[in-house]
Amino acid sequence: MLTIGILLFDQVEVLDFAGPFEVLSTASRVALRAGAPAPFKAVLIGQSGAVVHARAGLRVTPDHDLGSHPPLDVLLVPGGDVTEVLKEADVIRWVKATSEAARLTASVCTGAFLLGAAGLIDGRRVTTHWEDVDDLRRACPKTAVETTSRWIDDGNLVTSAGISAGIDMSLHLVRRLASEDLAVRTARQMDYEWRDIG
Repeated sequence: MLTIGILLFDQVEVLDFAGPFEVLSTASRVALRAGAPAPFKAVLIGQSGAVVHARAGLRVTPDHDLGSHPPLDVLLVPGGDVTEVLKEADVIRWVKATSEAARLTASVCTGAFLLGAAGLIDGRRVTTHWEDVDDLRRACPKTAVETTSRWIDDGNLVTSAGISAGIDMSLHLVRRLASEDLAVRTARQMDYEWRDIG
């Protein structure tokens, strides 16, 4: 079973973390129903154990803080309003160290800015929300920020465009880390029309 850690922070975009969480948990449920082992365990990680206030006021309690989580196979960094979390040096250090230890790092939307602040996307191909492309290019001039795909798989780094594109990317992760069949069955179980445009 692969452990996927999803970072939470105040003003995180709800669907940026909840969409991938739903895809991964549904994939495990679908696998178990078919008599196979659950391939994924998604955990929510906050800067501290305190309740996180997502955008529009949704309150979410992390499973772990930065120092108490299990070893992660995959780090997933969602977006939202990242203005304040980009100032949190301990979070940026944690993103860098955790990414370097993980098998794969993924981001949704403006989560790419956190990866950029951690020095993880220099020389890489990435994408982000269409509104933030120019800002990311300015912030990370050594990064190839592309706009033609809903998600980009660049080896051990997978990034997606905004909000719902994170669901498409997460289904791609299910395919890559488990199987194409499980990804297709997961999308069907979710009644989701997978836009497989990477």
